[in-house]
Amino acid sequence: MRLCVEVTPVLIARSSCLLSEISQLNPSMSRFELIATTTFGLESVVSRELEKLGYTNLRTLDGKVHFSGDERDIARCNMWLRSADRLLINVGEFAAPDFGALFDKTVELPWSDLLPVDATFPVAGRSVQSRLHAVPAVQGCVKKAIVESLKKKYNRFRFDETGANFSIEVSLLRDVATLTIDTSGDGLHKRGYREYAGPAPLRETMAAGLLQLSYWNRDRQFVDLFCGSGTLPIEAALMGRNIAPGSGRSFIAEDWPWMDRKMWKDVRTEARDLRQPRMLEPIQGFDHDPAAIRLSEKSAAEAGVAGDIQFRIQEVSEFKSVREYGVMVCNPPYGERMGQPEEVEAVYRELGRICDSLPTWSFYVMTSNRWFEKHFGRRAPRRRKLYNGRLECQFYQYLGPAPPRQHAVGDESEAPATAQSDPFDES
Repeated sequence: MRLCVEVTPVLIARSSCLLSEISQLNPSMSRFELIATTTFGLESVVSRELEKLGYTNLRTLDGKVHFSGDERDIARCNMWLRSADRLLINVGEFAAPDFGALFDKTVELPWSDLLPVDATFPVAGRSVQSRLHAVPAVQGCVKKAIVESLKKKYNRFRFDETGANFSIEVSLLRDVATLTIDTSGDGLHKRGYREYAGPAPLRETMAAGLLQLSYWNRDRQFVDLFCGSGTLPIEAALMGRNIAPGSGRSFIAEDWPWMDRKMWKDVRTEARDLRQPRMLEPIQGFDHDPAAIRLSEKSAAEAGVAGDIQFRIQEVSEFKSVREYGVMVCNPPYGERMGQPEEVEAVYRELGRICDSLPTWSFYVMTSNRWFEKHFGRRAPRRRKLYNGRLECQFYQYLGPAPPRQHAVGDESEAPATAQSDPFDES
């Protein structure tokens, strides 16, 4: 018979690892403070995703959304979050003005409740506006402190680190240290369907964020005139089919001994059961480059959504549509990493012409070009600052009228097609 020992969590400053009902041998009932990291500007999108997954009491900071969850929540969020970059366990948070405080506070955190005796635990580090600015020294201090903490628990002096990987990060911001363990492994943008990408690719998580900032749903026409390697159309298809973005990959936490493998299997089975059938209205992706279209088609096949997307070689000027209330989301050339300024300006003017010809459509364009609105021909009602990699961009949002409501038989009332309100409006 195995003994289950209840451990009271250590409270240090703002210790963030909520370990209730933890057992040394089976921490299946443990609770953690989890952090979903994201690109600056997409925090509200990730918060909304978490709310839809059923999570409450969210705390949003720059590039991070904090919430509480257990082991199953770690699996579910890794599987379902579309716009988050990583999912972390927040082990502890405390003031660290010097190495003494950093070492002592790190030692006191409940590392043995998380790290098995054979754990491999590399330590990465960052420091911003802090007195402890020598990152290698900070990493070394935290590593030694964790070893010291484990010595007390496991009563041994050497740790060979031959087991599962627990990737630890110490982040210093204004002399406050935050220690986390990564549960994702590869970033969540790596869905498993895109092996290669064209020039200036858009991250999958960013593409999903842009889509969620739009009003597109599976009942509306979706078009990307600059699909490149197909990221936006593929992410739209995954959303439209309700395919979990993490269903085609693995996660580092799956190898942890206290994470139940059956639980991961159940989460994947649940994800498969929630998939929706093919959409009646195919998604459309266009690009002038034949190589990009071939790459897009290959990636769509790997993602299992090839039948939901029509990729076509076509110039922007050739686009026409008789459909109404469509949604166009684009990441056109900026004129910085690709495309000459004159060519880019001509593309923006063509986009403006298309917008004028489709008055019921909604248009969303991300670019770093400061003069986009001038060339497009109108000011955007809304814009949002985002970062494509390290490049500061604006996401210009031209919201068309809302589609007429669908009424039941016998309902003769008619809803007006008024302008849409933005659920992500943070004004």
